[in-house]
Amino acid sequence: MNIQITSRKFRAKESLKEQVKSELKSLEKIYDDILDANVILSYTHPKDSIKTVEIQLQIPGKILTASESTDDFRKSLTAVVNKLERQLIKHKTKKMAKVKQ
Repeated sequence: MNIQITSRKFRAKESLKEQVKSELKSLEKIYDDILDANVILSYTHPKDSIKTVEIQLQIPGKILTASESTDDFRKSLTAVVNKLERQLIKHKTKKMAKVKQ
């Protein structure tokens, strides 16, 4: 899986980048055919300190997208990964149902 991390309006620390990579690697346990992951880290309201994480996963024939905004990048990242886990599981079950027919 190719991982591209973009940070907007700030410079992401190496520890945050490593956590992003670690969380995305955990998605490969659910669905091992992930081609690319584009991660966008940004502030939506700098004065309110709201941080947004958006992830686009490219799998064969489809792009899955999720985003979340909280007061901390790590909370946002965890929430986005949970959303993508549900999407991957749903996609995988639909794919398996088609194979069985």
